[in-house]
Amino acid sequence: MTEPAAAPAHYGNATLELITNTLAGDVSRAAVLMRHSAREYRRDIHDMDNPLTDPGREFCRRLGRALPKTLHLRGYHSPAGRCAETTQLIIDTHMAHGGGAARVRAVESLGVFYALDQRKMWKAMEPLGLKGLVKAWANQELAADAMIPAATAAELILDATLARLHTSEPANHVDLNVTHDLTLYLLKQQYLGFDPEAVDTEYLDALILFERGGDHWLQSQHGPAQRVELSAP
Repeated sequence: MTEPAAAPAHYGNATLELITNTLAGDVSRAAVLMRHSAREYRRDIHDMDNPLTDPGREFCRRLGRALPKTLHLRGYHSPAGRCAETTQLIIDTHMAHGGGAARVRAVESLGVFYALDQRKMWKAMEPLGLKGLVKAWANQELAADAMIPAATAAELILDATLARLHTSEPANHVDLNVTHDLTLYLLKQQYLGFDPEAVDTEYLDALILFERGGDHWLQSQHGPAQRVELSAP
């Protein structure tokens, strides 16, 4: 996983626009699946232990300040510390500026649960890169004991996200689900048909999941919402 080269001034802007536009219409609640903020890339610790950078923390606060204060948030995150910190900073700042919020807690479905053998997964990523890994995963080219099938992983993530959302009050509600770029590349590939090589997933980029007209819809900053078939009721 390499650090994006894009200038940081826009981190979170596309996600803010997705949330604002979606909740401005006939949608009263939605789930956002978002990459954590800017992180460190230390090699002397396990990758999952790398924290946010100081600029990354400020990007979180900036997004928290900008979110519409009519929204009520609930936070879920990968067990990785940088995801927990991203979630808490955004929600704390949202609340400090007049917004409402409830719990913040870790859920395993936003982590790398799909890695059956993390060592094998990281080893496969070394020659392929992150985007290449997603393509190989989708094409069933990885060792069977390295990762669970891509389609299964994607369905589990969205089903769990939707199940949590259904426990919310349907009034200007957003579940903020902070996860990793690998998870978002997977969902974009499986449900939105994006070639991982053709799109980037930068810090604080997101997908938004919502219901409209009895159907489930998923949208990214890269195109219109697409209807998705999910097994969760």
